[in-house]
Amino acid sequence: MLSFEWKDALRDRFYTAALARDFEAPLDGMLTVQKALDAQDWTALAKPDIILHGQLEVETKPALHWDGDWEVTWVTVRDMGGAFDVALLGIYILVVAQFGSCKLPLLVLTPVPLAFIGILGCHWLFGAPFSATSMIGFIDLASNIAGNLILRTALAALNGAVVILTDPIFQGLAISL
Repeated sequence: MLSFEWKDALRDRFYTAALARDFEAPLDGMLTVQKALDAQDWTALAKPDIILHGQLEVETKPALHWDGDWEVTWVTVRDMGGAFDVALLGIYILVVAQFGSCKLPLLVLTPVPLAFIGILGCHWLFGAPFSATSMIGFIDLASNIAGNLILRTALAALNGAVVILTDPIFQGLAISL
């Protein structure tokens, strides 16, 4: 779809597109477009600025503004990342209060970054994009690690995850769990 708008006597041109197949996650398409832009010879023209989030401002220089699914992903991951930080801080404070040690919580939380590395590896093995539901699964996994998860609970989560493994929306959650 192509549309034109006049703002401050400047002509804006808007193109919209939807990504599919190999570009399931917005980041895949964005990286491909970035590589294509970097490969171009921009000697005669100004290379477009890449705007990853926020509002597009009218400028005299061309700009590529990512919106739509990417904006939703950006806001979701940003907000969940903040919630995850607060949860880790809360877990740290609870463990300090319970054991009276500032070093023990660090030992308890050591598996959390290792679990994230494992989750990314599993997403790669399944060929699945890391999504918002993947982040939810990671936060759940981190809270279970810190809460001294027992085997029965882990097996119950695994059984539930197997059921949704082929679902396109919840596959990331299943892989993370």
